[in-house]
Amino acid sequence: MKILAISGSIRKGSLNTQLLKAAAECVDQGTSVELFDLADIPFYNGDLDGDTKPAAVQALQEAIANADGLLIATPEYNYSVPGVLKNAIDWASRPAFNSVLRGKPTGVMSSSMSTIGGARAQVHLRDILLATLTPVYLAPDFALASAHTAFDDDGQLVDEGTRKFLQKYMTGYINWVASH
Repeated sequence: MKILAISGSIRKGSLNTQLLKAAAECVDQGTSVELFDLADIPFYNGDLDGDTKPAAVQALQEAIANADGLLIATPEYNYSVPGVLKNAIDWASRPAFNSVLRGKPTGVMSSSMSTIGGARAQVHLRDILLATLTPVYLAPDFALASAHTAFDDDGQLVDEGTRKFLQKYMTGYINWVASH
């Protein structure tokens, strides 16, 4: 099974990217988790959305199409998802109602230095994915609060309670993708 992981943050020390890397450590040998970097995705422009899309957009759409499932970790910016993530979803959602996102089983998680862990961003992300006909894994939210304390200086998840919850989330998510 192949899972495509997308971080809504392109910052070098992103807590959400670290969370996705930790999630990749929670899957069995028969599953791979590949991280896709959104840094090169241009701003959505309908004039560029023709038969030949920008190379980075083509790479994103192909990566999603070739994955069995999608795992998105989003930070929360101003009570919502960051523009870089929304932009990537806008590109991936084309053509409307028949895109690579349609029917793609997707897990949603977040991490934040705040005490609510990005929960509001998850609500908005689920609404956005609803519009793209993307099914979202129904599980208790994985919203890692005070995330800066859960990782060490090397980006390794050191909080044992979080690791156990992440393992449980990933096991359920992978089983859901397999049955989807």
